[in-house]
Amino acid sequence: LFTQVFGLSSVAQVVLGKGSSGHYLSINMAFGIGATLGVYAAGGVSGAHLNAAITITQCVLGNISWTTLAAYIIGQFLGSFMAAATVFALYYDAIYDYTKGNLTVSGPTATAMIFSTYPAPNVSLQGAFFTEFTATVMLILGVMVIHDEKNNAAIKGAQPMLTGMLVLGIGLGMGLNTGYAINPSRDLPPRIFTAIAGWGTAVFTAEHSWWWVPVAAPILGCLFGVLIYKLCIDFHNYPVHEMEHEKEQAGMKTS
Repeated sequence: LFTQVFGLSSVAQVVLGKGSSGHYLSINMAFGIGATLGVYAAGGVSGAHLNAAITITQCVLGNISWTTLAAYIIGQFLGSFMAAATVFALYYDAIYDYTKGNLTVSGPTATAMIFSTYPAPNVSLQGAFFTEFTATVMLILGVMVIHDEKNNAAIKGAQPMLTGMLVLGIGLGMGLNTGYAINPSRDLPPRIFTAIAGWGTAVFTAEHSWWWVPVAAPILGCLFGVLIYKLCIDFHNYPVHEMEHEKEQAGMKTS
């Protein structure tokens, strides 16, 4: 909910303010701040499962049960849906003033992109899929680097802030083609909300039925990213207790 309210409202402010109340950088910063607060808020409860792609990957790895997977994804989707409804209510007057009551996915007064991602006009569906896939690979690699206790993990209190900076970095470098959904929970529930709230089925049929890409590509990207991490880093690390033993041995030799 934190991530989405901050993120979606920043997009609304930039779009509805016609560039006078923020720019692309402010959207990236808002999503980064939202991710940071979301991890701080949910870290103690669930380990901060905010992304369905990461949650599915954790289940595939055997770290969480299928029951827990279902509970987390339902929570993510409900929170994201409610965040979209909150932002719609917050900017209801501005949206109707901007669109004159004509809620569209494309055109000069399109507003559907406030809530969900759509590819840039010059990007092919294949290129957009690869963008989302690659951006999510970088996301999961960053998350694992930040949290891996066997490696050089960040201190616990700094992990949420670094995760927010990771999201910010992805937005700054890989957001042009698709708006960097990198999370099925961030994209699909608001899209369902817009279909109900007045934008209609065009939110699913637009851009060659683009809607499935921000769902499938992040999941595949997460799985591939974990494979890369395990092959290139994790398999080369010693378990934590072995590292501590080696440090003790080194300390004794020094003494």
